[in-house]
Formats: sequence, structure tokens, C-alpha cells
Amino acid sequence: MKKRAPAVAGQFYPGDGDRARRMISEMVVKADLKRSAIGVMGPHAGWMYSGKGAGILYGSVEIPGRVIVLCPNHRGVGAKAAVMSEGSWVLPTGETELDKDMGSRIKARTGLLIEDERAHAGEHSLEVHVPFLQYFRPDFKLTPISLGRLSYSECLDLGGALAGAAEEAGEETLVVASSDMTHFESAESARKKDDLALARIKALDPKGLYEVVLGKRITMCGVIPASVMLIYALERGATSAEVIDYRNSGDVTGDYGDVVAYASAVVT
Repeated sequence: MKKRAPAVAGQFYPGDGDRARRMISEMVVKADLKRSAIGVMGPHAGWMYSGKGAGILYGSVEIPGRVIVLCPNHRGVGAKAAVMSEGSWVLPTGETELDKDMGSRIKARTGLLIEDERAHAGEHSLEVHVPFLQYFRPDFKLTPISLGRLSYSECLDLGGALAGAAEEAGEETLVVASSDMTHFESAESARKKDDLALARIKALDPKGLYEVVLGKRITMCGVIPASVMLIYALERGATSAEVIDYRNSGDVTGDYGDVVAYASAVVT
């Protein structure tokens, strides 16, 4: 069985499982009543910067037995829409089985999605989410999908395929979009730009999100995953989206002149 080894343990998050779980427990803010979400968006920087936002996100929603995580392909390696659906991911915090059945169902609905381990081998933006998912649902099955530059019509195709596959599977399926927001601008400039993108998420407007990020040159690295997640969510009956956290690296470093920003959102 194929086992995907951790690529950024010891860099983006602790390489020791006990330390990583302890850090998650310190960052998690558990909601009084967890929501059943259709989709979520969360950040993927080093935990020291964005882990609190991720902790707020995952502490607020129920984690079902099946989770599809969509991430940007930062390195440009492998297929532009790459899935791994056989084997497991082995991280310091545990081993998670890949969802072969879900992967097969999605691939049957779109020619975009290709089995390609290369796109996932060194990618950090999906890996940093998995320990949080394991923390709340150790037995969940993972469908990891790495996405490069897709046209909006390709986003529609993939989002529809995810929705059709989840509906056919007949089990609750959460789709996670991994994204950071504006990169390397002042906190004030980042907030102004990010508010434009986040307004489209709150409006459940994937086309508007795609267009405003490209048109305004907002450096939101996961706009494709977020757009696909929203398309999926609408197909599955979403009626509401809420941004539950926004922060930036200056909150940690004290430098607000040059930040990376992070947001967490829940779609129900």
C-alpha cells in the first residue's frame, strides 16, 4: 500500500506527534454547538502564524467520516488537477486512509482529475490541515486534491463532479478549501483587498470570487480551491457562508508593514 510521508513536519508544525497534538489542543477554540458544514476554507501557513485560525475553524464544525481537501499546487509539479485515492498519508499525528471509493466516483465524472502523487509529495498546503482533522476525527477517510491554474469552466466541472460523487456515495462529505489570503503587503492594504474576496465568499458567489481575485490581482493562493468548494456547496444546497476568523502574520511578528493574511470561513 502506498504511503505518503510527511513533507513539512518539523517545519510548518511539530515533527513529534505528541507535541503537535498538544499544540493543536492549545490552538483549538471549541464552539458551544458545532455546526454541520458543507464546506469550509482555512489557512495553511506555519502553525505559529495561522494555526489559531485553523483551530477556531475546526473547533466550530463537525468532521464527518469523509473529507475532500482541495489545495493549491504551489510548486507547479504534476497534473493541474491531481488526486491520490489509494494508500494512506502518514503524519506524526497518525495515519489516515485515502478514500479509494470517493476518488473513483469523482474521476468517473470528470476528465480533469488525474491520479498523480507528484503533485502531493512536497506540498505543504494540504498537509497542515490533516492533523487538525485527525485530532477531531481519527477515523476519517481523506481525498486529497491539488489544483493548479483552472479556468472557471473547469472549476464548475470539478465542483459539479465532487457534488455528484458525494451525493451518490450517500454519506456526509465535507470539502475543505486550503487558502491563505493576501501575501506581502501592508496589513491595511491586505485587509482592503481581502474584504473584496471574502465578500464574494459570504455571498456564495464562486464566479465573483474567481473574477475579483484575478481582476484585482489579490494574491489569494487558494482562489481555485475556494471557488471549487463554493460550487460544490451550492450544488449540495448551501444557503449561508460566514467568515469566522481573519488575522495576519503581523499579529505574531509585530510587523504590520509586510504581512501574509489568513481567513477561515464556514459554508452551511
